[in-house]
Amino acid sequence: MPSSRHFVLGVDLDGVVADFTAGLKPVAAEWLGVPVDSLPDEVSYGFVEWHLERCGGYEALHRFAVKERGLFRSLAPLPGAPAALRRLSTHEIRIRIITHRLYIPWFHREAIGQTVEWLEQNGIPYWDLCFMRDKAAVGADLYIEDSPGNIEALVRDGHPVIIVSNSTNRNLPGPRAQTWEEVEAYVLRELAALDAR
Repeated sequence: MPSSRHFVLGVDLDGVVADFTAGLKPVAAEWLGVPVDSLPDEVSYGFVEWHLERCGGYEALHRFAVKERGLFRSLAPLPGAPAALRRLSTHEIRIRIITHRLYIPWFHREAIGQTVEWLEQNGIPYWDLCFMRDKAAVGADLYIEDSPGNIEALVRDGHPVIIVSNSTNRNLPGPRAQTWEEVEAYVLRELAALDAR
């Protein structure tokens, strides 16, 4: 049964809907001039395990990946994410994409264009598309996030968060999901609880 009001779901993209690490890894290997399999999959926030300082650091790689390799256009979705978001949208859930992809100055048009194209190509429904670092500033009833800093900030400000588990956030407490089936079930439980109030 549809919700009696729009439930706002704040959804991060990289590491939540898009498989950012897997997409960045071959570009990083090219950038560093090393075999792809020499870069570990288990990384901390900022990819320090890849030793990016050898070639200018993360910002230099990020700029190259987006501008020269179309990273935001070519990322694979995480398994089940697009279909789960489509199913959730049938419950009158307002999907608000909140991403901090405007991380580096002077190439915002490229980052935004690739993001919109990717969302359309993968059939991901959304009402709002927000490019912001402070995710709480745009407001949502529930957030789906993987970045440790964003999770901690949202929790500190009293916002409910589903943690999409990965190697960067395993030490953080809170409700977490390993798959998009788990995310979907959690969101529907929260929606039902809101409607019951």
